[in-house]
Amino acid sequence: IFFRASIMPSVSLCSSQYDYQTLGSVGDAMVTPRSNTCQALTVQAAAMTVLGMAGWGLVFMTFPSVAPTTLFAGNGVQQAQTLSRATTMRMPTVAPPTRVALGATRFEAPVHEQQTATVAPVGLMQRSSAAATYAASEVLLMLSPMVLALTGLWYAWKRSTAPRMAFAGNAGQLSQGKSWTIDMSPTVMHAKVAAPAGADLSTAGVAIPETVVRCPTLDNFHPELVTPEGKDYRAISKLHVMVVGVSVHSTPVEIREKLAVAKEDWPVAIEQLVQYSHIQEAGVLSTCNRMEIYVVASDPKEGVRDVVGWMAQKSGLSHEELSPYLFLRQDGDAVDHVLQVSAGLDSLIMGEGQILSQVKSVHQVGSEAKGFGQYLSALFMQAITAGKRVRSETSIATGAVSVSSAAAELAQMKLPGNTWENVRVSIIGAGKMSKLLVKHLVSKGCTKMTIVNRSMPRAQELQEEFPMADMTIKLSPDLMSVVADSDVIFVASSSTEILIHKEDVASMPAPPANVGGMRRFFDISVPRNTSTELNELENAHVFNVDDLKEVVEANKEARKEAAEAALVLLKDEKASFEGWMTALQAVPTIKRLRGKAEAIRVMELEKAKNKLSDDLTPKQLKTLEDLSRGIMNKMLHAPMQALRGDEDLEAHLGNITVLSRVFNLTEEDEKMQKRKK
Repeated sequence: IFFRASIMPSVSLCSSQYDYQTLGSVGDAMVTPRSNTCQALTVQAAAMTVLGMAGWGLVFMTFPSVAPTTLFAGNGVQQAQTLSRATTMRMPTVAPPTRVALGATRFEAPVHEQQTATVAPVGLMQRSSAAATYAASEVLLMLSPMVLALTGLWYAWKRSTAPRMAFAGNAGQLSQGKSWTIDMSPTVMHAKVAAPAGADLSTAGVAIPETVVRCPTLDNFHPELVTPEGKDYRAISKLHVMVVGVSVHSTPVEIREKLAVAKEDWPVAIEQLVQYSHIQEAGVLSTCNRMEIYVVASDPKEGVRDVVGWMAQKSGLSHEELSPYLFLRQDGDAVDHVLQVSAGLDSLIMGEGQILSQVKSVHQVGSEAKGFGQYLSALFMQAITAGKRVRSETSIATGAVSVSSAAAELAQMKLPGNTWENVRVSIIGAGKMSKLLVKHLVSKGCTKMTIVNRSMPRAQELQEEFPMADMTIKLSPDLMSVVADSDVIFVASSSTEILIHKEDVASMPAPPANVGGMRRFFDISVPRNTSTELNELENAHVFNVDDLKEVVEANKEARKEAAEAALVLLKDEKASFEGWMTALQAVPTIKRLRGKAEAIRVMELEKAKNKLSDDLTPKQLKTLEDLSRGIMNKMLHAPMQALRGDEDLEAHLGNITVLSRVFNLTEEDEKMQKRKK
């Protein structure tokens, strides 16, 4: 505004032979000689412009994030017309106006043919009013850039004295302020809540993902590791394969449910485990019968301590409370264990098929998680192959029972008369376990039941899959009314909380006499969804997974022969995995040997080409290329076989050492080949 008001009238008026300074209304003007007025107005406009633009510059420096602003916004023609009306006087003859374009606005100054002008007489009152208006405008034009400049200086001073924000790189002792956290990824560090300078970062709750430091008390924990028979995995790969866990065979459900990890949380657990300094890879297998952590560690004892530290943090139990229930396996024993788990030999119900799908889930989930590396990936792929082979080549799966079928069998054993006739049955949950329950209940003659689930679609799918069963579907809000109307309740929910409490059942009517006046709960969920306090009631009793052993013992005897045959097959699968590990150690030597041979081949081929004539045809060049490559491959065949084919560990490592020395293979050769590529 001040820029236009100061410099534009000067340009417009000075463009004529006389200067016209507007005093009041259009037509009331006084005329001054050009030589005096133009100089004064030009100096005045220049001074005002410099001061004003300096003020604007300070403002923009104070607010650097503000987008560039157009000072002369609006329609240029309209502004020019307005200014023209304010400055153009009534003249005898006016030629077409000359346009002066400055900035974003065009201004039109009239060019007159005559050097004299006729001006109407002006009265005393009009002259006084015009003089006052002119004086006020002069004061305004003089003060506005000064005020603006002072305002800019004030904002600059406020900015310089405002509190600074402390981020990750702030040094020095800080005292108080807002708490803050940092989300640090491998490439991005980003402060979520900044703390003003002076804040004490030691108490500000800084969360930075880094190597986890375990509890110092675990340094006094000495795991009882048994050195396995067979190959020394450290000699093969400088690493150890470990498994630490609890199972239904030695750990009560009260401990297992505190360690249980839902499938959707497995990736989080893997990422947490590999943050420990001694763990290179990690995998999680958590089912109703077991919770096992598989790791690859450089030091077996330190690796076990890290895993136990994570378990203690997860469960809220101390390592002293956990250690009596933990089992530890190292190297070959750990491989044996996972193969037997996948084959169903270590299950509560020997030969069950559900565990194989759970082992597949470990590999599937782990493949998408950070920390599930090549060793565990190969191990679980071998376990999946072993599980399939055992079930197809032995009779261990013939007539096999699952946890669900064992629960259905146990329930029938506990009923008076061992019959389902006139027994009201309900199932809480509509997942895989519930599906197997329905299947086995229908096979035993129980066709009427109520399904309670959180959502309707999954329960309807179950209803459609078993059209021979008379199913009633209820949603979770009707849970207690369904329990009150049931004699046998199977609980197979994925909930992590107690769903049925003692107080809920105490007020329910007693069951009829045909079921012995007892309401029976069979809770096969881990964590459990039914309170054990129900056993304190006279007309209620809870059975959990640990109570299925009564059914399991008979199952083991029937499958003893099949289990022995399965163990023979698993030895072959173990040898395949160890052979892969052994061959893996030869990969660097193979790459160096082939890289060095290829470099020699290319160098000698170029020498041969230079000695030959320049008019070789493409066919002749290709013949030379094929000849050199064929000689190289024939020469490398025997060394490559020596590196890949020997199953004896010591002989294999000896071959690697001998070939590296004979061909002078070093890491520098490999790095040089990479640089050339």
